[in-house]
Amino acid sequence: MATDVQVPTLGESITEATLGQWLKQPGDVVKADEPIASLETDKVAVEVPSPISGVLTEQLFEEGAVVAVGAAIARVDGDEAAAKRSTTTSQPAVAEKDKTAVAKAEATGDVAPAGPTPAQERDGSHNQALTLSPAVRRLVLEYGLDPSAIKGTGKDGRLTKDDVIAAAKTQDKAAAPADASAAAPVNQRREERVRMTRLRQTIASRLKEAQNTAAILTTFNDVDMTAVIEARAKYKDLFEKKHGIRLGFMGFFVKAAVLALRDVPGVNGSIEGDEIVYRDYADISVAVSAPQGLVVPVVRNADSLSFAEIEKTIADFGKRAKDGTLKIDEMKGGTFTISNGGVFGSLLSTPIINPPQSAVLGMHRIEERPVVRDGQIVVRPMMYLALSYDHRLIDGREAVTFLVRIKEAIEDPTRLLIDL
Repeated sequence: MATDVQVPTLGESITEATLGQWLKQPGDVVKADEPIASLETDKVAVEVPSPISGVLTEQLFEEGAVVAVGAAIARVDGDEAAAKRSTTTSQPAVAEKDKTAVAKAEATGDVAPAGPTPAQERDGSHNQALTLSPAVRRLVLEYGLDPSAIKGTGKDGRLTKDDVIAAAKTQDKAAAPADASAAAPVNQRREERVRMTRLRQTIASRLKEAQNTAAILTTFNDVDMTAVIEARAKYKDLFEKKHGIRLGFMGFFVKAAVLALRDVPGVNGSIEGDEIVYRDYADISVAVSAPQGLVVPVVRNADSLSFAEIEKTIADFGKRAKDGTLKIDEMKGGTFTISNGGVFGSLLSTPIINPPQSAVLGMHRIEERPVVRDGQIVVRPMMYLALSYDHRLIDGREAVTFLVRIKEAIEDPTRLLIDL
């Protein structure tokens, strides 16, 4: 009996998705809860599991189709006998196909019939094709080889499958240079059209919406990373031994952002209609790279988390972003965003805010630069910081004050411990 495979509930306000990829094909045996397809939503990729064990009998949509929540996209036959048949019928089908091909070849004279002629028996010149097994004969036909030109290594000089495969490889190598020169036209120009993923379409739409709606302005500062680098080098081994996670730079910046948000609450607010919403908690969205694009999972209640809890949360987000297993609810409701373009080598950028948030902090690469300290030119590991903000809500004075608070906390991490 066939059972429909339906698009699962994808989250609040999400009513449809794009069928990204079929993970199973008709005729494949599937187990209950085994993924058979991948869906692309506005935010994440979601795998669709089979509701029962059986055989996938039908795909109702092609890859790239838009499917609604609750729609049937495939059918699975739960009959155990059907599952067993699918695993046992493939070899007989191939064997029957081989027999048909060999019979056709013999009828058309492509391969000599199974028995030698009297003349061949007398002079011993009968072709090696006379002793070809069905499997070897099939390979000879597939590769288009002359069996008489192949030296057999089997009993009585018979051809084996390995002999045919080796001869085919030799023939391919000999033909490769000529084929390459013939198939590579001079000054070849190519174009490729690839359909935008649903996630990429959503990213494009939201970024353009932010530019059209908010009055975005960016202010910059630079920060001396010496103190943080020294603290990390001094405690990273003990930190990893105790907490089982590496001590990174992002934990320092999340903690610094929490302090700055307390001092400048407008940066943590948002505009809703003709009202301003202020928050006494900090849900920090951390931008991470995924195969489908940039995603921003949220570190909930970052203001009450320890360094270790922040680092563990971010590391988990990064891993699951690559695996495509982030949940939709984990990317909703952030109040402020931190994006680290420095991991890709970015020196400076003007990040775009993530609506309905009002600000985003951009981190960049650490670079040794000459700076003046106490009247002396010295080399320090410096990082540019960028704060993009909605000028409708946040004044320039508040934005600069916020960025200075970040700078002070990073250059003197003791402030993070005594809440200054």
